[in-house]
Amino acid sequence: MTAKTNKLNLFDFTMIVVSLVIGMGIFRTPANVAKASPDTFLFFAAWIAGGVVALCGALTYAEIGSRLPVTGGYYKVFSYAYHPSVAFAINCVILVSNAASLAAVALVGGEYITGIFIPLSKDAEWIKVAANANYIQTIHIVIAIAAIIIFYGVNLAGLKMSAKTQNVLTVIKIILILLLITPLFFADNSAVLNQVKAATISPTFREYIKAFGIGLVAVSFTYGGYQQTINFGAEVDKAAKNVPRGIFFGIAIIVTLYLTINYAYIKVIGFDTLHQPETKNIAAIMASKIFGVNAERVLSGFLFLSVLAYVNVLLMSNPRVMYAMSEDNILPPVFKKRNPKTDVLTVSLSVFAAICIIIIFWAKEFDKILSFTIFLDCFGMILSAATIFILRKKTKHLDDTGIYKMKLFPVLPLIFIAAYVFVAISIALEPTKPGETNAAVTGLIVMAVFTGLYFLLAQLKKNKN
Repeated sequence: MTAKTNKLNLFDFTMIVVSLVIGMGIFRTPANVAKASPDTFLFFAAWIAGGVVALCGALTYAEIGSRLPVTGGYYKVFSYAYHPSVAFAINCVILVSNAASLAAVALVGGEYITGIFIPLSKDAEWIKVAANANYIQTIHIVIAIAAIIIFYGVNLAGLKMSAKTQNVLTVIKIILILLLITPLFFADNSAVLNQVKAATISPTFREYIKAFGIGLVAVSFTYGGYQQTINFGAEVDKAAKNVPRGIFFGIAIIVTLYLTINYAYIKVIGFDTLHQPETKNIAAIMASKIFGVNAERVLSGFLFLSVLAYVNVLLMSNPRVMYAMSEDNILPPVFKKRNPKTDVLTVSLSVFAAICIIIIFWAKEFDKILSFTIFLDCFGMILSAATIFILRKKTKHLDDTGIYKMKLFPVLPLIFIAAYVFVAISIALEPTKPGETNAAVTGLIVMAVFTGLYFLLAQLKKNKN
């Protein structure tokens, strides 16, 4: 078999880009974007802007991966471009961010599975009363933790069991996405146009920019995943040609799909309803509007199973990241411990699952975890994208060797970095409830703790030697 046949073709790479991005966010975050947006123009502008940022980021990461095709992902890139302390801190932050993403999505599952027994579209008043007493929030937390524990058990049974489970759940998610678009063929076409014309709020320019930033927080969560193209830049056939084309086609498919689904949400549910604070399980509400309460219950069940697919895949993948970090002597050797019968990374899996549960107890609701995980991601996104400026100088000898080299440099990485600086500032300026810590402050504390931990472990290792 030749080297060429081992490489990814254009279609392969395009599908990888699509699969890395499309997850569970689109079933929940449009409600967050609508709450932040004074009108539908800003709502759709945020989704289009998110796609542009994702395109700039994916192209940047693809070149980083082409210039430094190493096993170890982010850690090796950060260590090479900056310092091992930054590499350690950012990789630990990314693990916590992934755990936070899993916790957030598990809470979304709690919201949807609750809808099977108490459909929001029919019992909205009861839900409001119960929510004030924190009953519904407690149910969501219990369900989210139960989902993590169940799939912790599935992953303990071995890779074959978790992989089979993942295949079934992924098929369900694909079916669900198709079902979400079908209401477009049943609803009144004039609904969205009327809502676009009727802007009931006239914010100042400053308020408009602030709303745009808050909306981008949720959009960034939904578009996340393209940064993993860093692992494929050197594995694509005719990289200089197929990498940009694959990323452009992949992001175009994602943006088209996201805009279509959001158009369906507004067309069926209505922007005013989507804008309401109590509106959460939007996909199930949309099904109820078209097909009735029973359809809402069925779709809520499908959505919960889709949530489980995300929970399962993160429980599968992140312990392996911890294993790789342990192999590089970043984490203690205990994280390499495997079960002799099932070959499962028991310690890594248990620690990661425990972090997810702790985050659920700390945050208790999706919106708080959303801001926290995106603020953590901002560190990784900004610092990792900035390595392209260092790598271009250190690996200049690779320029004419057939690697992928982006056009419009340095405009694309600068747009990407500026966008995430803007998102981080938007999170830092978000108002908090009395007694709560701002998500940005918590993120800075986490970053400082991991940086300090690196130097502590380094000193202990030095003393031991």
